[in-house]
Amino acid sequence: MDLIDDPQPGQNTPEYTVSEISGAVKRTLEGEFGRIRVRGEVGRVFRAGSGHLYYDVKDDRNVLACTTWKGQVAQLSVKPEEGLEVIVTGRLTAFGAQSKYNLNVEEVTVAGQGALMALLEKRKKQLAAEGLFDASRKKKLPFLPGIIGVVTSPQGAVIRDILHRLRDRFPRKVLIWPVAVQGANCAPEVARAIAGFNRLTPGGALPRPDLLIVARGGGSVEDLWGFNEEIVARAAAASQIPLISAVGHETDTTLIDYVADMRAPTPTAAAELAVPVRMELIAWAEAMGGRLSRAAASGVRQRQQRLADLSRALPRKESLLDTARQRFDRTADRLDGALTAGVQRRRLHLSEVAGSLRPGLLNRMIAAHRNAFQARARALRPAQLQTRLTAEREALTRLERRLSIAANAQQQRRATALAGAERMLATLGYQATLERGYAVVRSGTDLVTTRAEASGHAALEIEFADGRLEVATTGARPTRKTKPEDPPGGQGSLF
Repeated sequence: MDLIDDPQPGQNTPEYTVSEISGAVKRTLEGEFGRIRVRGEVGRVFRAGSGHLYYDVKDDRNVLACTTWKGQVAQLSVKPEEGLEVIVTGRLTAFGAQSKYNLNVEEVTVAGQGALMALLEKRKKQLAAEGLFDASRKKKLPFLPGIIGVVTSPQGAVIRDILHRLRDRFPRKVLIWPVAVQGANCAPEVARAIAGFNRLTPGGALPRPDLLIVARGGGSVEDLWGFNEEIVARAAAASQIPLISAVGHETDTTLIDYVADMRAPTPTAAAELAVPVRMELIAWAEAMGGRLSRAAASGVRQRQQRLADLSRALPRKESLLDTARQRFDRTADRLDGALTAGVQRRRLHLSEVAGSLRPGLLNRMIAAHRNAFQARARALRPAQLQTRLTAEREALTRLERRLSIAANAQQQRRATALAGAERMLATLGYQATLERGYAVVRSGTDLVTTRAEASGHAALEIEFADGRLEVATTGARPTRKTKPEDPPGGQGSLF
């Protein structure tokens, strides 16, 4: 320690600058305590925008300020939470700018298994309240996944047990994402692995799995604590790929077990849940094939028996033709006689008709028809036809002239009536009223007939006799009121 050894006359106590005394206190704290462990309850917790973590560790009488720098936060196996009893390990130091001392914490551990279980229960209630444990959001596992993604440690018996069981039951393609299964890196690595599998492209060069297995062997509560972290539970809940949790033994329970779509008591059981037994499927398929063959054969036999039963109820084919054959034979026997009799009847009729036909008679009939034709031909002369045609044409011309005169007269009468109606419309219409100094007030297509209606519109359009004018309402009162005797008009308000 550097001291100013220049006391005032009559004083033996040395003097220090503020920086000197702050440095002396800091060196004394760091040298006296060095690396220490402190047990207490976590109080206020604050994470700054810079990433540094500030919090208090307290007992029933005192409070110790603690700081974990941004680079140290990721190394903490347990994140401090308010109300959690912990043991913090770090170095005691002083901050001279504010005359304060605090503990730079490098490691946080939970003080006892009871505190761990209390923290676990607190997180479980929080996630359950958010609906992450609801059965309605759990996805159905695929019956036979093509690719299975496994999140576990690449060393140890867990991955070997899973691969061996998959090979025995139904060999599938397996993608392994190696992670730490305990310690400070466990939770972030498992969360990144689940999210990473979900970001893969289905059918890509590295295809996305159809099913995920998160597995770890048994261990203590502290060993399995990484799977109780909130980031792991949320990553499992956000997974679009169905997920099986196989963490620990059957009696071990972690938060990921509640969020996962299916919980397996052991990693081996997870492999059994993931795929069916191939030989059992083959046997089942063969059994179904046998049942199908037997059902088809039975159906054919039943239809054959049914056809035979129906055929016995039908008459013999010989009996179906007997009646028709007999009718044909009887008709054939009568055919010769019928043909002979028919020819004879037609010959007799021809003789009767031909007996009355003589050449002289035919000649006389032809002469009579020729004379009648010639008489009618003489009665038809072109001059007579021309005369009649001329008379009919003159009559048609007269009718056309009369029709034209009548149409013009009727058109003139209607034009006169229309002109009178137009003069009456001009006299009775509201335009004539506008010529006398009135106006029509509109708002858009609506007519405004009262002052109350006008005050409710921001802009009005006023039509005068010589055109229209748009005005904005200002709320001012009109200079005069509408006289009772002013005509309202048929098309708007006149004033």
